[in-house]
Amino acid sequence: MVRRIFLSLLLATWFSVDCNPGPIDDIAVDRYFIPKSCIREVKSGDFVRYHYNGTFTDGKLFDSSYDRGAAFFGQVGQKWQIAGVDKGILGMCVNEHRKITVPPHLAYGSQGAGDKVPPDTTLVFDLVLLDVFNRADQVQTKVISTPKECKRSVMRTDFVRFHFNGTLLDGSAFDSSYKRSQTQDSVVGEGWLIKGLDEGLLGMCVGEIRHFIIPPFLAFGEKGYGTEIPDIPGSAVLVFDIHVIDFHGVKDTVQVDITRKSEACNETSEVNDFIQYHYNCSLLDGTLLFTSRDYETPQDVVLGGDKIIDGLDEALRNMCVGERRTVIVPPHLGHGEKGAGIVPGSAVLRFELELVSLQKGVPEGYLFIWLEESPGHLFEALDVNQDQQVPLEEFSQFIKQQVSEGKGRLKPAQDPDSVIIDMFKNQDRNTDGLITQDELKLKVDEDAEKTRHEEL
Repeated sequence: MVRRIFLSLLLATWFSVDCNPGPIDDIAVDRYFIPKSCIREVKSGDFVRYHYNGTFTDGKLFDSSYDRGAAFFGQVGQKWQIAGVDKGILGMCVNEHRKITVPPHLAYGSQGAGDKVPPDTTLVFDLVLLDVFNRADQVQTKVISTPKECKRSVMRTDFVRFHFNGTLLDGSAFDSSYKRSQTQDSVVGEGWLIKGLDEGLLGMCVGEIRHFIIPPFLAFGEKGYGTEIPDIPGSAVLVFDIHVIDFHGVKDTVQVDITRKSEACNETSEVNDFIQYHYNCSLLDGTLLFTSRDYETPQDVVLGGDKIIDGLDEALRNMCVGERRTVIVPPHLGHGEKGAGIVPGSAVLRFELELVSLQKGVPEGYLFIWLEESPGHLFEALDVNQDQQVPLEEFSQFIKQQVSEGKGRLKPAQDPDSVIIDMFKNQDRNTDGLITQDELKLKVDEDAEKTRHEEL
């Protein structure tokens, strides 16, 4: 009985003869190149991909996968290939080269194969094995290195930034994030990645490196990936070396670790305060991005003023002068998906902070606040010479006295004289250079009056 089989799509039809196969000695196997490393040997039932040249014993070529630009793919032991090759490929390693000499009764017998192979012909196949896998395979994982500390590992729906080198099982490179100088960024477990990577990334820590071997049914399957000439052939086993740079969840908040407490702390930073601080800003892999030590003076900012990223603004609150913190800021509280300058998109940032100085602030819209009850007769207190009018000089002298005695506070981070001039102008409503009792109003009273008008 003759069964028709295909060695490849473009090869002419060959015939396999049902017969009693002879002993294994009926084929001759020359293992003329054996790789130093053999992670797996071909067994019956495995799927294999290999390139081959098929010749007669005189060396004349009758078929070649190289000429077609496509390796043979089939299952061992299921009559996808002639019986002699089926036997001769057993025990083969990826990247191994073999010459398998097949007698006629384990090839195409007395019938031959069309006009390609005459009857009763001994054939020689020169093979190099590219891939081997089994339907029972899972993702093979080898941990190369792990960080000393891992407070949290990758979970489903986390957004991960990682570097990778991708190769076929024979070592042929198909892609590398390192060559692009750009991390691969993806959500895990949502179908953004091939199934094998989705599975393999789970449980990884920042800084961890893993080696994955992924069977094709958990990768790009029978079609492979790419256009006219696929970058990844169909039914290819993929090998990835993955280095996790950072990851975050969409609900992650700022993480604060106090590394040094201040011995004496009477007040802490809050919104509207003017502070000076030192910082180092780095990626989670340790890459330093910025440091305030590059400048002569510490960084300064008014908290809550939208001058720094939200995560840093939050992290600098409730600090004492002299306190140090290590802070982790997720990208949605940092520079977001686009990044900024040398900060990569979707990067988690690590800050080392030290609060150097603190000037308590005033509420938004205020230039001065009372720290005690304001004088019951404020205008009389301002009108030092009791002439029923207050010039700038008297006004300035009074405000400075309240500040020096700790009874009031000017808006920080600005020239005090300029702030006082602005205060004076706000009260000098007719702009004649003098404040009268009718003109003088506390801002708190003005705000309350405005609220009443809005309610009406």
